[in-house]
Amino acid sequence: MSAPSFHIARSTPESRFALVIGLLALVALVAGPYWIDRNGMRIVGEFLIYLSLASMWNLLAGYAGLVSVGQQAYVGLGGYFLFAWAILFGLPPLLAIPFAGVAGAIVALPVSLLVFRLKGAYFAIGTWVVAEVFLLLAAQISVLGGGSGISLPISVVRAIAESRDGRDMAVYWSTLGVAVAILIGIYLLLRTRWGLALQAIRDGELAAETSGVSVATAKRLLYVVAGAGGAMIGALIFLAKLRISPSAAFSVNDWTAFVIFITVIGGIGRIEGPIVGTFVYFLLRGLLADLGPTYLIILGAVAVGVMLFAPKGLWGLVADRFGWQLFPVGRRLVLDTSASAATSKGA
Repeated sequence: MSAPSFHIARSTPESRFALVIGLLALVALVAGPYWIDRNGMRIVGEFLIYLSLASMWNLLAGYAGLVSVGQQAYVGLGGYFLFAWAILFGLPPLLAIPFAGVAGAIVALPVSLLVFRLKGAYFAIGTWVVAEVFLLLAAQISVLGGGSGISLPISVVRAIAESRDGRDMAVYWSTLGVAVAILIGIYLLLRTRWGLALQAIRDGELAAETSGVSVATAKRLLYVVAGAGGAMIGALIFLAKLRISPSAAFSVNDWTAFVIFITVIGGIGRIEGPIVGTFVYFLLRGLLADLGPTYLIILGAVAVGVMLFAPKGLWGLVADRFGWQLFPVGRRLVLDTSASAATSKGA
């Protein structure tokens, strides 16, 4: 009687089903401008923006333990880099988006050398202080409107597309492309040896360090990647708005507080978490937005309730109950049932 046969599996039945649904959704979204009206495109674009920001923050906090409350720094920087290059240097706005990402990564590297000297709550406060410093610096740049902000000139707006419909479509597709690139990039990163290192850090930083993982290097890499992603998203946000100001660009409520809410209620440390959390956030926003300040109170109550009764988030409840993995990043040892059955018959 021979030994049972095994193989390594990197997918699950749920992930294969999710892949099919995801491809169908992607096709529908790519064709969105042809069946969604302008307001619908705006809502879908906002959804993709928050999904992208939440995914980047989840990568930082969920895998590297970097609980930053200052990621609005890179959103604002990305917006200002786009306006500066488009207005001052004549760079086409759509081309300025990836350049904003590169600039965000370059800025994030020296910033990491500063904020990584802090730990825990001090790190969180330090990232917020850095964002406030960037806000104050942006308010001093008179050529970009200073504290009152600036709008894109008509010539720059027309460089995106001649018609308003063309501009809406270009910004929509750019937002979709960046969001898909971020999700795929995170998934592929977590399936590499760096991904294994990040999962080890998430499960136990000390254990990861003793196993040979360079925790400091991995965290710095993630911080730089998150800076690049945040800057590209910021460029898209203010390209769609056609106007930027320091208070809007570096808003802690819009670009960090809501993002943390999305990640916490969806499930931190899981790729699926920000997706679920973004759906829940937009559902609550649509139902409660007319309530004024009460809307924010209810969001806070929902966040507290989830943290108390479902600390792993809504997707964590589903995963623990059914064992579903839509984005499996590990390896599973699976018994070859057909081979085992043939061996049993032969015996």
